Amino acid sequence: MVKDIVHDPIFLAVKSEPATADDLQTAVDMVDTITANREACIGMAANMIGVLKRIIVFDDGGKYTVMFNPEIIRCEKPYKTEEGCLSLTGGPRPVERYKTIKVRWQNEKFEPRVKMFSGITAQIIQHEIDHCNGVLI
Repeated sequence: MVKDIVHDPIFLAVKSEPATADDLQTAVDMVDTITANREACIGMAANMIGVLKRIIVFDDGGKYTVMFNPEIIRCEKPYKTEEGCLSLTGGPRPVERYKTIKVRWQNEKFEPRVKMFSGITAQIIQHEIDHCNGVLI
């Protein structure tokens, strides 16, 4: 189900709790919501739809990838850039990101996964994991 986007910075600054199998419907709602906002959004964290769980979804080369309990375990090559956010008003804000990251997460079956990401995909993942940690740009 498509959910409303949360814009409250106080709510968005709260650190999310680990996701469990009970949160699978939240992931479905996130995919529905990001699809409905695809013109303005390429990544989403669960807190953006009002759920304080560690779940992210992002456009990964034309298909949506869902990660439960993602964490960055290695990062390389820092750079400065600017990002916007569907949850925050105003224009892009300056941030520091890494060109390459290694992420550990669980898939929809809660099986562990580890993968390297680079470029825009790595940037999106970093932004959404920041959301899970209550960090706003």
